[in-house]
Amino acid sequence: MENLIPFSRLAEAGTPGIVLLVAMIVVSIVTLTKGADWLVEGAAQLAYRLGVSKMIVGATVVSLGTTSPETAVSVLAAVQGQSGFALGNAIGSIICDTGLIFGLGCVLTRLPKDLFILNRHGWIQFGAGILIIVMGLLAVLVFGQPVISRGMGVFLLVLLAGYMAISIRWSKQHNPDSEMVLPVCWKPGFCLLMMLIGVSIVVVSAQVLIGSTEQIALKLGIPKSVVSATLVAFGTSLPELMTALASIRKGHPEILIGNIIGADILNVLFVTGASATAMALPIPGEFFYLHFPVMMLVLIIFRMAIMTRGNTFSRWWGLPLLGIYVTYVLVSYLMRSHFQP
Repeated sequence: MENLIPFSRLAEAGTPGIVLLVAMIVVSIVTLTKGADWLVEGAAQLAYRLGVSKMIVGATVVSLGTTSPETAVSVLAAVQGQSGFALGNAIGSIICDTGLIFGLGCVLTRLPKDLFILNRHGWIQFGAGILIIVMGLLAVLVFGQPVISRGMGVFLLVLLAGYMAISIRWSKQHNPDSEMVLPVCWKPGFCLLMMLIGVSIVVVSAQVLIGSTEQIALKLGIPKSVVSATLVAFGTSLPELMTALASIRKGHPEILIGNIIGADILNVLFVTGASATAMALPIPGEFFYLHFPVMMLVLIIFRMAIMTRGNTFSRWWGLPLLGIYVTYVLVSYLMRSHFQP
């Protein structure tokens, strides 16, 4: 994005440049909101037209769109030899999606449970988290060092194809939203077009927002390490967050749940798989004592929330997840500050 919009040059241009950066922040927030609205409305209309669950659409089509920033950033980082960043982006996004976004969603509203989907896609989500850890441990036995090899990357992409195929099969077996009536009935092609436009606006607006905010933060004297540990890491999960808020605002919370589950699965199968296929990903030691344990902790809590009684998730589940996410961000920052100059 820096090649298209010279954020750093604008920050150095004095008051006019700062004013323009602030204007870009305001505009990007507006377009982010509107793009997320179009994405969610298109997904709800598509579910209605095809006679499938909104949660399934969220777990497949919507999550494919919202994880595109993670995929692009991680593959590029892998090709450039920044394996820790590539894998960290994928694992960090799982922690952000499940800890921050699901946690925030629980606090804001009562999120619905669809056990047919949660006991299928939800177990795949949990299994994907275990799989990436097992791969790293097996690599130590086979290669003598923790690494996600290219062969493992291809294997993950094969599993991705299988996941998409079985999702389509499950969607034909389950139709809890058949009684849903929408005020406007769009054709499937128009639904897909609106979703494509919406996710494109969300992704581009998120990049503009993060780029502009980053430069203003640096201009205000905030250390670069703080900026990179917060804004940049948070940026790739911004599409999921805005989609979640739009889902709640427009009365389609099922899309929020589906998007979180689907995004977690795709961060392992698609983001990590594509990155490892492009270039083998060595796993830094910190993943085994920080990132992987925190990822499994939030996935276990999410699984426990699914298994509790009731047709909705209790709002109390959001508090520990938000606490874990905030603690994780603080610990990550302190580790960077301690070990990096």
